[in-house]
Amino acid sequence: DSEKSVAETEALPKTVVRRLVKEKLSQLSRDSEISVLRDSLLAFSESARVFIHYLSATAHDICKDSRRQIINAEDVFKALEDIDFPEFIGPLRTALEDFRRKNTSKKKGATASSSKAKESASKRRKVSPSE
Repeated sequence: DSEKSVAETEALPKTVVRRLVKEKLSQLSRDSEISVLRDSLLAFSESARVFIHYLSATAHDICKDSRRQIINAEDVFKALEDIDFPEFIGPLRTALEDFRRKNTSKKKGATASSSKAKESASKRRKVSPSE
């Protein structure tokens, strides 16, 4: 019973798994619609969960071997190599760079907005109502 509750708490969101599977299948089979049974989605979800655990454990071991306590992206890339999935490294690096670029631009935008708001509030405080 406790194994079932652990698996449920670690399960990937069903809607996300369904969307990803359907998107990928539609890319592979443009000429016909492919249906996916509930059991198949469960198998995809469980496979992804096991893969994530395996990758995480391997990255953790790499991190420990380096005498560090925090897993970084390079640990994950090395883990992918170690578990024989080197073809994932290139696309993952690209996705990480895109994420970092978007995140940096969001932070810059938020900082600029914050600075403008502070400046505006500062100007409002300096102007007295009688002016």
